[in-house]
Amino acid sequence: MNITEDVSLEQYNTFGVSVTAQYFVIVSTIDEIKEVLTSEIAKNNSVHILGGGSNILFTKDIDGLVIKNNILGKKVIRENNDTALVHIMSGENWHDVVMWATEHGWGGIENLALIPGSVGATPVQNIGAYGVEIKDTIQSVGVVDMETGEEGEFSESECRFGYRDSIFKTDAKGKYFITYVTLELSKHQKPVTEYGAIQAKLDEMGVDTATIHNVRNAVIAIREVKLPDPKNIGNAGSFFKNPVVAKSVYQKLQKEYPDMPHYDVDNGVKIPAGWLIEQCGWKGKKVGNVGVHDKQALVIVNHGGATGKEIFDFSKKILQSIKEKFDIELEREVTVI
Repeated sequence: MNITEDVSLEQYNTFGVSVTAQYFVIVSTIDEIKEVLTSEIAKNNSVHILGGGSNILFTKDIDGLVIKNNILGKKVIRENNDTALVHIMSGENWHDVVMWATEHGWGGIENLALIPGSVGATPVQNIGAYGVEIKDTIQSVGVVDMETGEEGEFSESECRFGYRDSIFKTDAKGKYFITYVTLELSKHQKPVTEYGAIQAKLDEMGVDTATIHNVRNAVIAIREVKLPDPKNIGNAGSFFKNPVVAKSVYQKLQKEYPDMPHYDVDNGVKIPAGWLIEQCGWKGKKVGNVGVHDKQALVIVNHGGATGKEIFDFSKKILQSIKEKFDIELEREVTVI
C-alpha cells in the first residue's frame, strides 16, 4: 500500500474527465483500508472513495485523498435447495458478479446485467433496472467506519433503501467505506419480464419460457444497443433519475401528452426521464465536446476532451428545459464532485 501524490484520475472515471488527485492510493484488503483511514494523510484531508468510476462526474481537481477500491473476492456462505447466500467483496465488478451468479443458476439479479461499476456502489445507489432493484436480494452490507476504522454491518432494513437511494446517500453519506455485500439469491426460476423491452426481446430471440439465463442475455442485448460502451465514448450510463410525480400531476400532463409512457409506483407515477429529454429535443444533440447519446436520451456523452464542468453545465441546460416544458424537476443520478 503506497499513497502517492498528484495522480491523474482520467483512467479511473468512465467519463474520461482529466482531473488530478492530490493524494491517491489503491487498497486491496480490509486491513489496508483500515490502515489508510487511520493514516495522518486521511486524518488531515478530505477522503473520497472511488469504485468503478462509472457513476461519478469530476468537475475539478480533487484536494485530499482518493482511495481506489480494489478489494476482491466472492464466496458462498450458505446454500440449500431454495437459496444461495453469497458474500461479495466491494471491489468486484458488478456485471461479472451477475454472470457468476446466473451461471450457477442463482436468480434475482439477472435484470441488473451490464450495469457498470463495482459491487460497493450497488447498495449506495440501490441500483435497479427492468423492475428489479438490488435491495430485493441484499441481506447485509459490510462497512468500515471512515473516522474510527472499525468494522460494522448494516442489515437490509438499516440501509433504508429507496428509489436510487439509501442511508449511504443520506444520513450516512461519507461516513462509511463499504467492504462487502451479502446477497440471497433464489434457485427457483422467477424471472421478471414485464418491464421495458425484455418480453419483446425474448420474443425476438424465439424464447418460449423465460429463464434467468435468457432474461440476462436479453437485458445484455438491449443495453448493448441502447447504451454506449465507456471504452469507446466517455459516459456514466444513466445520468438522470426517472422522476416520480403525484397522480394529479401525471393526469394533467396526460391530457396534453396522451402517449406519455408511465409506471404506477407506490408514491405516485414514474415517468421515464429519457422520454422527457427526448421531447425537449436533446436526443443526439451536441454542444461543443458534450452531447446526448443518439440512441438513449438518458445518457450524456463526452465526445472527447470535455471537462467535468462542461458536462455539468450541459446537464443543467437539460434540467432547465424539462422544468420549463413539463414543470418537472429532474435529478442527476451521478455523483458530482
